[in-house]
Amino acid sequence: MGDGYGNANLPPGFRFYPTDEELVVHFLHRKASLLPCHPDVIPDLDLFPYDPWDLPGKAMEEGRQWYFYSRKTRNRATSSGYWRSMEMDEPIFTSSGHKKVGVKKYLTFYLGESPTNWLMQEYSLLDSPSSKRGSRTSSSTSSSSHRTDYSKWVICRVYEQNSNEEDDDGTELSCLDEVFL
Repeated sequence: MGDGYGNANLPPGFRFYPTDEELVVHFLHRKASLLPCHPDVIPDLDLFPYDPWDLPGKAMEEGRQWYFYSRKTRNRATSSGYWRSMEMDEPIFTSSGHKKVGVKKYLTFYLGESPTNWLMQEYSLLDSPSSKRGSRTSSSTSSSSHRTDYSKWVICRVYEQNSNEEDDDGTELSCLDEVFL
């Protein structure tokens, strides 16, 4: 995961622009279930020792956004500041709109008491699928490991909101993104 992690695992011409549903269902669910994900492009990264501007070369980079798996933790402090929740969770539904598959939490990076332009979307799975998954598993040992992993992993999308630039990277904003950005 050294310098240039970027799009190293994607063929030329391909871009990484997953929807919220794809991040939760294809990537996070597979990671939490200990299943392989192909292509394996999102790295594991303990976010909280790193300031957001330290992410290039360490996380999956597409445009000016960085993606990575992280362990869920309450400690959101870095060497220079901390991530503060905007106290808003947005449900993530399947494209058919019939099933809730995850939750997106919004955070802002603070230096002292001052908010910065750095934002994070933290994607997590629902607790209930782990119970359902565990009940279908034959071995009690493997069902408890599935349940544990569901509660530990998140996918983070970090980006710097710059009011001087237009959002022309093809990323769609959710209604909450548009309200708060």
